Amino acid sequence: MSAKQEGEKMRIISGERRGLQLKSSSGTGTRPTSDKVKESVFNMIGPYFDGGRVLDLFAGSGGLALEALSRGMDHAVLIEKDRRAQAAILENVAKCRYDDRVELIRADARQAVRRIISNGEPFDMVFLDPPYARDTYYKLAGELAESGLVGSGGTIVCEHDRSVTLPDSFGDFRKDKESVYGGTVISIYRHVAGEGETNG
Repeated sequence: MSAKQEGEKMRIISGERRGLQLKSSSGTGTRPTSDKVKESVFNMIGPYFDGGRVLDLFAGSGGLALEALSRGMDHAVLIEKDRRAQAAILENVAKCRYDDRVELIRADARQAVRRIISNGEPFDMVFLDPPYARDTYYKLAGELAESGLVGSGGTIVCEHDRSVTLPDSFGDFRKDKESVYGGTVISIYRHVAGEGETNG
């Protein structure tokens, strides 16, 4: 997901790599996600996992996906088109010793989603935090949900600006939780098996 601003510290908050400092990517192509918000995200969706695959569509320096691996996910696919962010991802993956558990796709998220759907690769968790306040990027969550590649026990996590209003559902995934942190909103979507089923 998003990288920290240059000069700020990133770290693995919990799990097997707890406390490990990570490199942040410099420049304006990524939007900062504070450790406080990151910790809140995992408290909302976990905080720990018993295996599974995670997809981060706008990976930045890879902090969220690496946090998910540290907390028990098996494998992560990171999508990032910015070269400086890609370099930070590779350095962080090596530092975490997750080289065999991470796949980096160097492409635009829209192109990558079409490739993933074509390949039929399933995921248990999806992170979306586009670098700009554009709701068009979040339509990718709908494409993934409708493709059937996010399992019925899966979770879609969207981080967005307060100026962006997301829909109540993406396909069979309905907004289950929403938390506001200053100008940032975290929206959690979970699968709904039937129309009569309630969120929970």
